[in-house]
Amino acid sequence: MIPNLDVDLLKTFLAIADNGSFTRAAEEVHKTQSAVSMQMKRLEELVGTPLFARDGRMSRFTQDGERLVDYARRIVAINDEAIYAFAKPDLTGTIKFGTPDDYAERFLPEILARFARTHPMVTVDVECLGSGELFERCKRGEMDLSLVTHSCDILTQEPVRREKLVWVTSTRHHAHMAEVLPLAVSHAGCGWRSMVLRALDGQQRKFRVAYSTPNSNAVNAAVLQGLAVGAIPELCLRPGMRILTEKDGFPSLGTFDIGLVRKPGKANKAIEALARHVTESLSTLQGQLIAAE
Repeated sequence: MIPNLDVDLLKTFLAIADNGSFTRAAEEVHKTQSAVSMQMKRLEELVGTPLFARDGRMSRFTQDGERLVDYARRIVAINDEAIYAFAKPDLTGTIKFGTPDDYAERFLPEILARFARTHPMVTVDVECLGSGELFERCKRGEMDLSLVTHSCDILTQEPVRREKLVWVTSTRHHAHMAEVLPLAVSHAGCGWRSMVLRALDGQQRKFRVAYSTPNSNAVNAAVLQGLAVGAIPELCLRPGMRILTEKDGFPSLGTFDIGLVRKPGKANKAIEALARHVTESLSTLQGQLIAAE
């Protein structure tokens, strides 16, 4: 007989994945450290394979542990979705939610669809603006919740995803081979723009900003037409683009964090519910060490 996976065990398991530590996970799920360890031992018994491997004073997910994270997120998400769908009374009201346009295209369909299924009486008023403006509007209380790119100027309160920034060029053109590299980048103040210019300066490569725009679709259009090279999140790669790597002579751009910011004060239940849906939709396993206990 196939055993059933306990949702409570999976929630603790995900807390370890998200926090990188048994201790911090225990604090999040309001359990003792020994209770968390016992839960993980029970989970390993249920799945029939080790989920953690010791690495000196650290613990690391095994390959099976990494595989389980995705299953666990889906199981927990559908469990919570079912609970919220039958909860009475349902939430009502309007939430002012902000996101950059590139995140809107990639993330919003799933987020809004899931949220509408569980909270159909809540209106979500979406505005697509740059991370800097969304951050300032949240600080002023003009937006309830925003998804933004973390940078030195934008300190996200709740990181939800780490993403790789990659160079892209057209598969049909050769803008990346120009002696003076043409760039399509966001306006000054954007964290991605800073990462790009800093990388090229460090390489002492000649370049010019051919297109500067706050709109990701404009950047993508310039790249696809072979007018410039751009830098976008790896998950936003489009057909007709290819990634440029160090083999092509382009330095690594590294990673950046995507997170949530909220307006000051205590959030209502509707805002909390949307924040939870955003986090669950964007959260993915990151290969990480788990702090030793």
